[in-house]
Amino acid sequence: MKKTILTGIRPTGNLHFGHLFGAVSNWIKLQDDYDTFIEIADVQALTDNFNNPEKVRDHVLELTIDLLAAGLDSEKVHIFLQSEIKEIAELTVFYSNLVTMARLYRNPTVKTEIAQKKALFGNDGESVTYGFVGYPVSQAADITALQGDLVPVGEDQLPLIEQCREIVRKFNHIYGETLKEPEPYLSENARIKGLDGKEKMGKSLGNAIYLKDSDEELKKKIMGAVTDPKKIKKDDKADPEVCMVYYYHKLIKNDNIKTVCSECKAGKRGCVFCKQELYQKMLEYLKPFKEKRKYYEEHIDEVKKILQDGTSCAREKAENTMKDVKKSMKIDYFEERG
Repeated sequence: MKKTILTGIRPTGNLHFGHLFGAVSNWIKLQDDYDTFIEIADVQALTDNFNNPEKVRDHVLELTIDLLAAGLDSEKVHIFLQSEIKEIAELTVFYSNLVTMARLYRNPTVKTEIAQKKALFGNDGESVTYGFVGYPVSQAADITALQGDLVPVGEDQLPLIEQCREIVRKFNHIYGETLKEPEPYLSENARIKGLDGKEKMGKSLGNAIYLKDSDEELKKKIMGAVTDPKKIKKDDKADPEVCMVYYYHKLIKNDNIKTVCSECKAGKRGCVFCKQELYQKMLEYLKPFKEKRKYYEEHIDEVKKILQDGTSCAREKAENTMKDVKKSMKIDYFEERG
């Protein structure tokens, strides 16, 4: 039997290049060899969008369309909605008894995100909710409800997987061997730089190229991308390694990359020309995606059916897991016990 992969993405916006090269491209490579479940993590998205549920709802189908257009095959992967799997919520409650608040606050990923929230909303930390602090517990429930063997992640998410493994070990120690202990599957290119040169492309940072950007939006973004600050005049020699335009040339595997690099270093390539070339190469690169996206936009019932089928498959697995969990915890009151 194929091993099970479980991974997820929050429906708070459309796919951008950070998602594509940092995660989705790896999921596409893995879909032939693993039983792959892709979670649309709408409940987790509500941990910091609880006062704006329309944002989450509006992006569920948008994100599903993006994933299919990017290359996920609905015949090979199961795309499902987190909120439709009630067993995840049940497991979250059970697991909450196995994790101390002190341990959650020590989680490096949680610490970093809490620090960011405090900087944004003030130093008192009152904006940090119970649901936000506890999302690693919910994430552990996501993974174990479907008995995931492997979880594709970037290095910054390894602490979350380790927390899940700790919960599984503690559960199995108390109640008996019931749950699988998942392994992380480190993704290639886990962190993609933004247009502004920052180490991470992100929705909230305003430095992202979205796959569904119009031609005009794409051109505007590329023309504003950060280049070598030491290059002042057109014929100045430059360092392509500090230029985001060159970075994206490499990312999309421009077949002219050697020329781009050599001309840049020799001062024979102006930034405007280089950006215009990148724009044309980007249009070519994104053309298959745009064509597939147009198809799914025009066949929205097919998208809904894919999401419904994936959710049904995930629910069946989660129900089987919950039967084993309740039996181990001795709370299967109406089941015959041998």
